[in-house]
Amino acid sequence: MRTFVITASTLLLVATAGCAGNPNSSLAAQCENGLKVAYGELDFAKANGFGGTVEYSKAAGLLTAAKVQQEFGKYPNCVDKVQRARAYIVKSRK
Repeated sequence: MRTFVITASTLLLVATAGCAGNPNSSLAAQCENGLKVAYGELDFAKANGFGGTVEYSKAAGLLTAAKVQQEFGKYPNCVDKVQRARAYIVKSRK
């Protein structure tokens, strides 16, 4: 019985390890490129005096969360957060 539990646990771990996102997928590239562009836009907004706006703070928080999503291979979530952050960056300049 103990061998069965160990074998089942091992199989479960192997099966769930494959659930992480593929770092070579187009979503992974979209996430990475989006983060680079968004952080550049965020820096530009800060340099132009928009660093104190609420939208800037929201964008910074979303980009931090997107980076965490990237680290865990949750690329669709990362892309979503990057897109939302970029929209806030645009709003911060108005």
